[in-house]
Amino acid sequence: MNELRTVSAPPVPEAFVLRKKVLRLETLYDISRALAVLRDEDSFVEEVAARSVALLDAARGFAVTFEGSGSPGAISAVGFNTKPDAIALASDSFVLDLCRIVAPLQRENETVLGRRVRSAVGVPFVTRGHVVGALVLMDREARSGEPSTFDEEDGRFLASLAALAAPALEALRQLRALSFDIDRLREENRALKGTLGVDEVLVGDSLPMRRVKDLIARAASSRANVLIRGESGTGKELAAKLLHSGSPRRDAPFLALNCAAVPEPLLESELFGIEKGVATGVEARMGKLELANGGTVFLDEIADAPLAIQAKLLRVLQEREIERLGGRQRIPVDVRVLSATHADLAGEIQRKRFREDLYYRLRVVEIIMPALRDRREDIPRLAGHFLTRIAQRDGRRPLSLSRDAVAGLLGYPFPGNVRELENLLEGAAALVSGDVIESADLQFGVGTAKPQSAAAAAAHQLDLAAVERDHIQRVLDSVDGNKSHAARLLGINRRTLYRKNVS
Repeated sequence: MNELRTVSAPPVPEAFVLRKKVLRLETLYDISRALAVLRDEDSFVEEVAARSVALLDAARGFAVTFEGSGSPGAISAVGFNTKPDAIALASDSFVLDLCRIVAPLQRENETVLGRRVRSAVGVPFVTRGHVVGALVLMDREARSGEPSTFDEEDGRFLASLAALAAPALEALRQLRALSFDIDRLREENRALKGTLGVDEVLVGDSLPMRRVKDLIARAASSRANVLIRGESGTGKELAAKLLHSGSPRRDAPFLALNCAAVPEPLLESELFGIEKGVATGVEARMGKLELANGGTVFLDEIADAPLAIQAKLLRVLQEREIERLGGRQRIPVDVRVLSATHADLAGEIQRKRFREDLYYRLRVVEIIMPALRDRREDIPRLAGHFLTRIAQRDGRRPLSLSRDAVAGLLGYPFPGNVRELENLLEGAAALVSGDVIESADLQFGVGTAKPQSAAAAAAHQLDLAAVERDHIQRVLDSVDGNKSHAARLLGINRRTLYRKNVS
């Protein structure tokens, strides 16, 4: 009777074992250096999966990170025809056992991701007692003098690798969170820079301005969305800042976005944010609505938002959550939305260019900023306010206006409203040699007719729309039709100038 004898594998040469240990130490050193310079989780998992699969001769393997909710984040797979599905990863029994025991795991004849494998080995990435990722290798390829399954030494190597990878992943996430905080602070600084003290006060005691201030005082403390209407240059953003500073959200961010100034392809990412990899070289970035969480977002020129953006904004107002461009995760946000426009939104709704349902969501409270020509009695005080600020800024003696200069200001229609008045006085202050600004120092526009006196303006009923068109046309003629130059002289933006229907 023949005996069944087991033939033992030949001993592995000592020199081979030593070379293998040196190679693994060198790999750990190289990985530690590589992880120290990585800046995103996709690169992190790619580095870990590729290095470990190559070194341990695995047929395939994957590395995955977990978000705070436990759902898979970044995934990298080697040796798979298609990347493993995130849902399959989250429910895989081997991965779940690995996360449950929080220790290296090695099994033979195991099923991983629905695939039967001869041998599987895995390690969790653990920081502060929480599993933040995992690495799994499968089916070691047989080499001369090497076992065809993973052994304890392989598990110890992966445990050393995980000990390096886990703190690197935590540092990477802290860096990402810090980067988001920096983005938030930069946005706040950009929004609030130059808006100190008196700049946050609406100047004027006329009846229209008293009504505006009363509405702001009553609406500020509520959660209601506010629509601010008014011509360009009437102080709509200043009113929005007052609404924010008087609200319980005053210590949270106030971020502004001009929907007319941002190109349509970029407006969605500016509002809602964007995920990494949507386009080549694009990094993950928070949008205004996410950056302002807990605070206020001011959407200027809301009538210029495309219909597709309007639909997404309506969903934000209804659901209080956003999805970044290219992302699937719903992110809850708590923001108060203040919006502004100089357009006739009722007409835009009739022309199917603005959503009626969004209009009613935005217009819970409506504040109408009066044109400067409708509150001429505020002009002297506004002029004094601007001249005082100019003198303080430039370190010069206070400037004043002559009687004729005041009369000229009172008789001028100011199509650019308060902004045009400020620009006009800036120019006069730069040119005047003394401390008194005369009528001749006020450059209402090259080639324009002299403004009426205050008495003539009060005695004569003007067709203000016609006066505005004539004035804009004279300014355009004086600069040979250059609309960018004309808009700067008028103190309005170029798009507003186009809407004035002047050739």
